[in-house]
Amino acid sequence: MKKAIPIALGLLLTVAGVVWALQGLGYIGGSSMSGKSLWAVIGPIVAAMGVSLLYVTFRGPQKR
Repeated sequence: MKKAIPIALGLLLTVAGVVWALQGLGYIGGSSMSGKSLWAVIGPIVAAMGVSLLYVTFRGPQKR
């Protein structure tokens, strides 16, 4: 239960970042974000943050 919030947030960031990148690259149309290079840059950054959060969440604490 403790990991549910970071997992949900990580998934949300990953999906949003991929959608933003695809909109920025023009693969998904119908939005003011479509075809804008700004979103083609922001999207992968947000997606990488989501994947990083998921990695840290599933990896757990390091034991020395």
